[in-house]
Amino acid sequence: MCCALMKGITKDHEVFITDAIPQKAKDAASSLGAKVTENNLKAAEAGDIIFLAVKPQVLKNVLAEIAPVIINRLNAGKAPLLVSMAAGWTIAKIQEVIESAVPSGSNAASFSSKAIPVVRIMPNTPALIGRGMIAMSSSPEFPQSGIQELEKILLTAGLVDKVEERYMDAVTGLSGSGPAYVYLFIEALSDGAVRAGLPRDKALSYAAQTVLGAAAMVQETGKHPGELKDMVTSPGGTTIAGIAALEESAFRSAVIKAVEASWKRSIELS
Repeated sequence: MCCALMKGITKDHEVFITDAIPQKAKDAASSLGAKVTENNLKAAEAGDIIFLAVKPQVLKNVLAEIAPVIINRLNAGKAPLLVSMAAGWTIAKIQEVIESAVPSGSNAASFSSKAIPVVRIMPNTPALIGRGMIAMSSSPEFPQSGIQELEKILLTAGLVDKVEERYMDAVTGLSGSGPAYVYLFIEALSDGAVRAGLPRDKALSYAAQTVLGAAAMVQETGKHPGELKDMVTSPGGTTIAGIAALEESAFRSAVIKAVEASWKRSIELS
C-alpha cells in the first residue's frame, strides 16, 4: 500500500524504504526509484515525513524502536511528521506509545507527547491504480504546510478527504475494507451470468464494467443510488425480479452487517 502512495513522487522527493524483509525493501525501492535504508532507525533519522506502513499488531514495536530518534529530533526542533495507516490506532495512542517507550531520565525530560505531529490515513487498495479513497485526520501539532505536502503526495493515489478522527473506524469499515466486498459482488455477478450460460471471460468483463459504470453514475450525476435504481427498474420487468431475489436473501442487510463487523474490528484493534 505504501508503494502505491509513493508512486509519482520520487521525482520531487528523496524516498527511503525499510522493511523487515530486506529483499522486499529492495524490490519496492527498485520499482519506485527510491533508496533502501539499513533499518527503521536510519529511516526515522532521514525522513521528514515518515509513513508507518505496518500492520496494527506490529506498530507498537516499530514505534518503540524509533521513539528515541523521534524525540531527539523533536527536542532539536526538527520533528518529523508521522503518518500512520494502521487500523484502529488513534493519534493519541501513537503519541503515548512513543512517550512511554523512552526511559526516564533521558531526553524525554522536556518532551510532551502532544507535540508529536501525527496524521492518520486510511487508504484502500484501488490506490494501486490511482483510484483510491484516502481519509485523513491530523493532530493539532501537524503544520498546515505539512498537510498540504501530504495531500500533494496522496493525490497521486486517488481522492483525499479530511475527516474528524472519530470517523476513522467507520471509514475503515466502508472504504478500507469495502473493495473486498465489491470484489465478492463482481465475482457473484459473474457466477450468476455463467450459470445463465455466458462464457466466464465475458461474464467477468461485463460484471466489472457494470459495477464501474454504476459507480461512475453515482459520482457524476449526483443522484441518490435509490433514484438511479428506480431508473433501471421497470414495472414487472427483469430488474425488479432480480431485486426481489436480492431482498429475499437480505442482500442489503448482509452488506450493512459487513461494514459494521469491519468497523467493530477496527475499534477492537485500538
